[in-house]
Amino acid sequence: MSQSIIPATIFNNIRIVLCQTSHPGNIGSAARAMKTMGLQHLYLVKPDKFPDAHATALSTGAADLLERAIVTETLSEALTDCAFAIGMSARKRYLSHETVGARVAAIEASKIATNQPIAFVFGTEMSGLSNAELDCCQMLAMIPANPEYSSLNLASAVQVMCYELRMAILEGKIDATEANELATNDALEGFYAHLEQTLLHIGYLNPAAPKKLSERLRRIYARARLEKEEVNLLRGVLTLTQEPRKHNKY
Repeated sequence: MSQSIIPATIFNNIRIVLCQTSHPGNIGSAARAMKTMGLQHLYLVKPDKFPDAHATALSTGAADLLERAIVTETLSEALTDCAFAIGMSARKRYLSHETVGARVAAIEASKIATNQPIAFVFGTEMSGLSNAELDCCQMLAMIPANPEYSSLNLASAVQVMCYELRMAILEGKIDATEANELATNDALEGFYAHLEQTLLHIGYLNPAAPKKLSERLRRIYARARLEKEEVNLLRGVLTLTQEPRKHNKY
C-alpha cells in the first residue's frame, strides 16, 4: 500500500448496511463482528426491532456502534453519498450484476474507499436481498461457502466480509493510483429516474410493464461504474432527447 493511503481513512469510508433484519440479536452480533475488524459505520434499513435489549446484549463491547447506528426507511437513504454499493448474496441471480467472490469484492471496494464512501449491503435472514434492493448496488459478492450448504448466519456473513476488508486494507493490496470521482448513489438514482422518464416520453418504455427493462438498464450502467462527469453528460443527452434543439443554420 502506498504511504499516502491511511488505513484509518479507508475504514472510515466503509458502511455495513443491514436491510429489514428480523432478529435484533443479529444486529448486535453484526456490530460486534464489525468492531473486531475496525469498522464502525452501521446502517439499519427498516429493522423489525431496534433498539432492543437483545441486540445490546449480543453486541458485548460494541454497544457504541449500536448507539451510533443510523436507521433509515429505505436502502437509498442508507446509501446517500456512497459511490459504490456491493450486495451480498448466497446465490446467483437472474439478470445479475457483475458477481465476484468476497475477497475480490473487498479489494475493489477498498480501492474506492480510499477517496469515497462505499457500502456492503446484507439482506434479510430468510430471503436475502430483494431485486429492488439489488438494483441499488453496483456489484454482487458471494462468500465461497460449501455449495451443498451455503447458508450463513447474517452476523457470520458480516464477520467474514469485515475480515476480508481488513486484510485487503492492511496487507497493502490496494492500488493507490488516482481514480476519477464515481457518481454517488444519489446521482445515479437521479439519472435512473431521468432515464425512465425519457424512455416513457419517447415511447420506448411500456408504462404497464416497465420492470424488466428498467432492471436490465440499471445493471448495464452498474457494470460501467459511472463517474460523476459521465452521469452529467448522460443527463444532458436525456434532456436534449426530450426537448431537441433546432440546428442553427449558418
